Amino acid sequence: MSTPYPFTAVVGQSDLRLALLLNAVSPAVGGVLVRGEKGTAKSTAVRALSALLPQVDVVSGCRFSCAPSAPDPACPDGPHEPGPGGVRPARMVELPVGASEDRLVGALDIERALAEGVKAFEPGLLADAHRGILYVDEVNLLHDHLIDLLLDAAAMGASYVEREGVSVRHAARFLLVGTMNPEEGELRPQLLDRFGLTVEVAASREPAQRVEVVRRRLAYEDDPAGFATRWAGDEHEVRARVVAARALLPKVSLGDTALLQIAATCAGFEVDGMRADIVMARTATALAAWAGRTDVRKEDVRQAALLALPHRRRRNPFDAPGLDEDMLDRILDEFPDEEPEPDPEPEPEPDPEGPDDGGPGDGGPDGGPGGTPPQGGGPQDPGASAETPEAPESGEAPAEAPETPQPSAQEAAGPEQAAVRAAEPFRTKMLSVPGLGEGASGRRSRARTAHGRTTGAQRPRGHLTKLHLTATIQAAAPHQKARGRDGRGLVIRKDDLRQATREGREGNLVLFVVDASGSMAARQRMSAVKGAVLSLLLDAYQRRDKVGLITFRGATAELALPPTSSVDAAAARLEQLPTGGRTPLAAGLLKAHEVLRIERLRDPSRRPLLVVVTDGRATSAGNAGGRTDSSPRELAGHSARLLQAGGVASVVVDCESGPVRLGLAGVLARDLGGPAVTLDGLRADSLAGLVKNVRTAVTSTASPNSSNRRAA
Repeated sequence: MSTPYPFTAVVGQSDLRLALLLNAVSPAVGGVLVRGEKGTAKSTAVRALSALLPQVDVVSGCRFSCAPSAPDPACPDGPHEPGPGGVRPARMVELPVGASEDRLVGALDIERALAEGVKAFEPGLLADAHRGILYVDEVNLLHDHLIDLLLDAAAMGASYVEREGVSVRHAARFLLVGTMNPEEGELRPQLLDRFGLTVEVAASREPAQRVEVVRRRLAYEDDPAGFATRWAGDEHEVRARVVAARALLPKVSLGDTALLQIAATCAGFEVDGMRADIVMARTATALAAWAGRTDVRKEDVRQAALLALPHRRRRNPFDAPGLDEDMLDRILDEFPDEEPEPDPEPEPEPDPEGPDDGGPGDGGPDGGPGGTPPQGGGPQDPGASAETPEAPESGEAPAEAPETPQPSAQEAAGPEQAAVRAAEPFRTKMLSVPGLGEGASGRRSRARTAHGRTTGAQRPRGHLTKLHLTATIQAAAPHQKARGRDGRGLVIRKDDLRQATREGREGNLVLFVVDASGSMAARQRMSAVKGAVLSLLLDAYQRRDKVGLITFRGATAELALPPTSSVDAAAARLEQLPTGGRTPLAAGLLKAHEVLRIERLRDPSRRPLLVVVTDGRATSAGNAGGRTDSSPRELAGHSARLLQAGGVASVVVDCESGPVRLGLAGVLARDLGGPAVTLDGLRADSLAGLVKNVRTAVTSTASPNSSNRRAA
């Protein structure tokens, strides 16, 4: 294994290093979630932490790392006799995003079970990580079933395995560290709350600090061993300080004033549950021990709040994590420390040196976010980045008049209107793709998955990934005599192996095509439309979908957001969406066809769900293929039928309002081969029912009516 990059050689990122060290001092803090853009030393710092942890005393030969002084009475390798054990370095176990459930929790040793006829348990990564670090890179991309297992183990400090005739329980207490790039999607709230602390990291904008990062990295790559040797002294000092802080930790006193400060802070910021209070208390205690003190002070509580609360204040996935530091100071000032330090008699010291201007800048280019807090969470001026209004295409209006409604004066003029805020989101009906897919694990449509309920067995196609033990034994049993079996074990051949088939839920690609033309420009109406799309985005977040956003207005359609797992990015683009201009519906549908074609090549197993949000009007051909012999309405119909012929499951959200309705969205839905649902009908609590399956034509000759059925 290559020499790891030294922890003390990481430039800047003071909050990240502090959070990791506090967990090294007190593993009860509960781990760290590191959020930040790519290339900010997240993984480097985490992998370097294990070298600073004290060595672990273990029972010799125990696969579950039992401590000789207090072995686990339920250890599968026990009972252990009292006596001295061995010593080994603390482990850092890395959980790959694509790991299997068996690899994480362990499973029956199939080879020994079939060959020797005995039940033997093969430990997984949770057993390896006991009393060490469990590191998950790109934790936001981890499959849901693995997240559920991590939640159980982190909550109970033990792993329970009940499968294939094996019943095992073993201790699994570990420091959980996850890194993630928020652009690739957010974490489920349940897992987010399990991380004790969270840190936001970003690359420094100081040229001197960036130069030092490059200089150290190049020196490490040229000579890893020599570079590590140069930092060995600093590493030893930090390691010794961690050991000293661990020894001091039991002596730290958490007084009533500190507890009141913690409770008032959590209540003031309206965090859910009591875990935040407990984590803050443990973090403040660890901070005091790290500083070499036995009392917890207000500055410890303040720093603990900055690390433990930002990710617990999010009310939905579109809220940016953060903490109002001015509000935090006001809350803490209501509970001063019991024994404030005496003032150094200001009257006799009228030193005329002036105020200290170095306070906010202390620390130089260390890179921590301790200066001015980031202001990215504030509202943006929607007019600051407005595009130039498009000129109307007046020459097309007479040709469209016989077939489409005459555009209003506002639409014909085509002025761009400022973006409006979305209405309050609501719980939507479930929209699912029909049939049985084989896409990525999620919570929307039915699919054959590696994890789910077992529905049968089949001969493996290619590599065997999940053995169906019962079916395999049944296939081999009739041939035991002919194969000369003379012992306890079964004689198993390759042809006997059976693959378990399982059914679960998959995540889909939900592609939104949103009409932003002048016909949608009424402020209340567009606010309701944005609220509906935002509600569908929330639903996509909960069901682990990828999302994309296409908007059309004026003469063009634009891919506002390429397909991504970051639904909060889609929400941000939606919030800034202006309206105005003509309605190039065909251009929007053709853009959707192009995006889906490319995504099908990139990820053929992920099935798409097209959500078209429009009133169905088409007043401009736009850039829809350049055909001049058809009206915009006819071009839109051709484009819709092209999507239907490709087997794309679609649903139209009808945004038409008013006492007189033309029903154009329903016509579009029939051309797409899917249902149309009104904005009010999209709500889960409407009288139309709780579940809607999007039907699509299986072949181009299927009846249009058969694809419009709705399952209540």
